[in-house]
Parts: sequence; C-alpha cells; structure tokens
Amino acid sequence: MMMMQENQTPSAPLRAPLRLLTIAGSDSGGGAGIQADLKTFAALGCYGMSAVAALTAQNTLGVEGIYSVPPYFLGAQIDAVAADIGVDAVKIGMLHSAALIREVARALGRHAFAPVVLDPVMVSASGARLMEAGAEQALVQLLFARADVITPNLDEAALLLGREVCGVPDMPAAAQALLAFGARAVLLKGGHLPGAEVCDLLARPGAPTLMLRAPRVPTRNLHGAGCTLSSALAAHLAQGLALEDAVRAACDFTHRAIENGATWRVGAGISPLDVGFAPRATLSQPLKKIMKN
Repeated sequence: MMMMQENQTPSAPLRAPLRLLTIAGSDSGGGAGIQADLKTFAALGCYGMSAVAALTAQNTLGVEGIYSVPPYFLGAQIDAVAADIGVDAVKIGMLHSAALIREVARALGRHAFAPVVLDPVMVSASGARLMEAGAEQALVQLLFARADVITPNLDEAALLLGREVCGVPDMPAAAQALLAFGARAVLLKGGHLPGAEVCDLLARPGAPTLMLRAPRVPTRNLHGAGCTLSSALAAHLAQGLALEDAVRAACDFTHRAIENGATWRVGAGISPLDVGFAPRATLSQPLKKIMKN
C-alpha cells in the first residue's frame, strides 16, 4: 500500500473533531470525574481533553483521599489546550478549593470559552464532601454567571441554598433561587428523590420551566451519573443544539446509560453507568472554520 509522504496534502478537505474540555477531578476508580467525562465525550463522537483539578483516591466504596493540584498548574493545563488544540465546549466539575475556582474563573476570562456547563460537584455518591469549607461561595460568585447552565442535584442545591429541597413541588422555587444567584440557566436534577419517576427541571430567566420525567431504573449503579449528564449536555451543546433540545438529549443518554449498566458489578460498592452502550462515530467540522475562530 502506498504511504502518503509528509509533504503531500490529502485530496479531501481537512477536518477536525468537536473538541471538548473537562476541568474536574480525577476518579481513580474510573466511574466519575474526568474519566466519566472523557468516556461520555467519546461515546457521543467528540474529542475529549482534560485539565485535572484534583487527584482522588477512590473506588466504588468511597473517597479515601483528595490531592488538589496547584492552582497555577490547573491554569497551565487549560492554557496549553486552548493555545494549540482549541475548545468547542467546556464542562466544569469538582473544584476542591476557592483558589482553584479563582484560577478557573481567570482562565474562562482569558479564553472566552462557550458553551460552558458547570456541575457544582460538592458531595460524592458515597456521601463524602468534595469541596473545602467556604468554596461554595466562591463557586457562586465567580463561576455561576460564566456558565451557560449549571447542573446541581438536590443535595448540592440544598448546600447552596441553605435549605432542603424535599420534593418535586419544591423544585421550581429552588431553581428560581439558584437563578437569583446569577446563573443563566439551571438544570436541577431530582434523581435523589424517591418515587417511580425521576424528575429533572430546567429553569431559565423569563422562560417557562421544563420538567423532564423518566421511569426510574431499579439499580444502585449510579456512580458518575451527574458527571455523565453534564458531559453529555456539553457535547450536545457543542453540536449546536438549543439548550432545551440539548438537555432532552443529555437526559435521554444518561437514562439509557443507567439502563445498560443496571446489571453491572464493578467493585463492591456503587457501580458506574455503561456510557459506551452505543458509541457514535466521531463528529467533525471543517478545519477552515476552526482556524477562523
């Protein structure tokens, strides 16, 4: 077979994949965090990149330790990716400290990334706190207004609001209170509530709320479900879908990943989702379009 020489140009126009950056913590068990984000990006046909904000020693039973990277080095990772490869969408996950949050805010200001999905990860599936005390205030003040949508679950909403969200009827008021903190849009995840249905609510300033309902899958294999949903949302926004359509697609993808992973047994604790149930071919865009941006 004839090989193309380095100085030859392929006859077809050059193209590049959709480029998604996750800024989050690493999960050594592979079920959540950056590992879940990258798997989700790949499953949805996107090219994943990462800026590691923290290392965790964890498995399906829980988080045994967290080691934050120096803030300057988190910024260096983001700058390196942006300078050479470029970014079509960003997902932000666990940021362990206020210093890391400030660094990410500065990076977003330097690069004007869009769209940005912020998953305010504060508590792990096993109940471990993943943020230092006081970091929540920095998250609200510095990142809420920079994100196109935030995706808290009910436990995270309760920490942010200082009150419990006790049922589906409480979700619209909770979402509006989160919008009042400066968020552009809120996808409030109701999976922690009991019942035969899982209800998620999308709220935007000046727009009707959208309630999405799905039958609950009888499984405890939910490790990384929130990471998967926010990553899938970033991937669909990068493809150009409107927010409501992207939310519907992301919720559907996550639901099917839960269904397909329901019979998994990974470790002795809470197993992850099967995000690779139906991988898509890599999506691409003309290289000329990227070079103009």
